[in-house]
Amino acid sequence: MKGIFVIALVLMCYTGKAQETKLYNPEANAEQDIAAAVKKARNENKFVLLQGGGNWCSWCIEFARFCKADPRIDSVLKAGFVWYHLNWSKENENKKVFAKYGYPQRFGFPVFIILNGKGERINTQNSEYLEDGKKSYNQQKVQAFLEMWAPKAVDPKSYGD
Repeated sequence: MKGIFVIALVLMCYTGKAQETKLYNPEANAEQDIAAAVKKARNENKFVLLQGGGNWCSWCIEFARFCKADPRIDSVLKAGFVWYHLNWSKENENKKVFAKYGYPQRFGFPVFIILNGKGERINTQNSEYLEDGKKSYNQQKVQAFLEMWAPKAVDPKSYGD
């Protein structure tokens, strides 16, 4: 009986975790969603952060958890970006969209693509350089990456030009 209780508890935890980690929608029309994100970003003087990956990717899920859990990173994200989770999975590889941005999946997942307010790709980031060991991300590296690619950082006015 005790064994059944433990199995039930594990299954409940696993089911809850699976429900929490549905960041990517394989059925979404990524082209339309990205166009809407670009429009929103332009109106709010932000950039778009595309996070390519899938619900199957533990590093993709961890990045979202990590960013939301750190108030400084969460603040940088909210201030400078419209964040969109671009699905890549067996159900929908979004081949056309990934091709449009130079095949960033070559870096593995997650991969980050930053678009300006015109929808132009201004950076692609391999997430490997943001990791901290085998379990999570490095706070300083992630924050620096986001700050260095925020709209203010690439605005010539910030440098007196």
